[in-house]
Amino acid sequence: MIVNKTSLRSRLHSVLLRDPENREQLIHVLRSSARRQILDADCLEMMEGALEISAMQARDIMVPRVQMDIIDAAQSPSQFIPMVMETAHSRFPVILEHKDHVIGILMAKDLLRYYAKKEEFNLHDMLRPAVFIPESKPLNILLKEFRTNRNHIAIVVDEYGGVAGLVTIEDVLEQIVGDIEDEHDVGDIDEQIVPQAEGQYRVKALTQIADFNAFFNTQFDDAIFDTIGGLVMHKFAHIPKRGEQISMHNLTFKVLRADGRRLHLLQVRQAP
Repeated sequence: MIVNKTSLRSRLHSVLLRDPENREQLIHVLRSSARRQILDADCLEMMEGALEISAMQARDIMVPRVQMDIIDAAQSPSQFIPMVMETAHSRFPVILEHKDHVIGILMAKDLLRYYAKKEEFNLHDMLRPAVFIPESKPLNILLKEFRTNRNHIAIVVDEYGGVAGLVTIEDVLEQIVGDIEDEHDVGDIDEQIVPQAEGQYRVKALTQIADFNAFFNTQFDDAIFDTIGGLVMHKFAHIPKRGEQISMHNLTFKVLRADGRRLHLLQVRQAP
């Protein structure tokens, strides 16, 4: 029997190098490329993140309704500006009477007009239109709309038209590239724990439990988890979203930054 070696070689080449037929096979090819150092770790992480958002919806990453930082149109600037300064967001949903009635978005920079006092400050005149999206909005489509419309925040509504939460362009991008630090984040790698106002601290999730215990005079066990982020995520029993809180001993942990894979930044508040 004569075997055509050229044909056999072509078939083996086709089997080994054929195009991936589904998402799982594509991820396997990418990870295999990373193991062979064709891709570096950062590139692989971004590619996997880009693939993940195509399978995610707005509800998966939104800040839940109860944890939204909002401005009530009935308040005066002197009443809501302290909250604006404390949270340090760039945009705030403005409501009228209740959270289901969002009348617009206030940009924090527009409050400079209040301090300038060159003209009477009218909150309603400062508002930008609010964008509303369903909970089922695919993240890849949402990201495209954010870019096309030059919008940075969307209000997520449920099937009954009630406000379920909000999502920002930064939330979507962090699913791809990981945590995006800004000027309000803890930037210096040596500063794992940074005191804030009124007994609050910003703590990097990668802070070693031993260092955390030494700072807060706690006795968390570091036999299983090395970092405070690992311990907190274990207590949640899931990967928490930004804004979720949990209490352990006399401390309350609030998630300030997280993506679909890990925690990045926590706010720790000591009980009075």
